[in-house]
Amino acid sequence: MSHTVRQKAKLLNRVHRIRGQVDAIERALESEAACEQVMHVIAACRGALNGLLGEVVEEHIQAHLVEPLKGSDPAAADAAEQLVDVFRGYFK
Repeated sequence: MSHTVRQKAKLLNRVHRIRGQVDAIERALESEAACEQVMHVIAACRGALNGLLGEVVEEHIQAHLVEPLKGSDPAAADAAEQLVDVFRGYFK
C-alpha cells in the first residue's frame, strides 16, 4: 500500500486548505488589493504547497528507504533517518 493512500485524508485536508488559499489569491487580485496583501497571500500558499511536498517526500523516504533498510542494514537506515531530519529542517 502506498504511503499516500495511508495518509490520504491528511493529505487531502492539506489540498483543501491550499485550494482555499489559491481562491484567496484570486479574490485579492479581483478586488485589487494592495501589492503587499497579494504577496502575503501568495507566500502563505507557497508555504502550504512546500509543506505538502515535504510531507509526501518525508513519507516516501520513510516508506521506501528507512523501513526496508531497518532489517538489512541498520547503518543505512540511520543515514536515511538523518536525511529525513535534514529534509524536515529544510522545509520548515
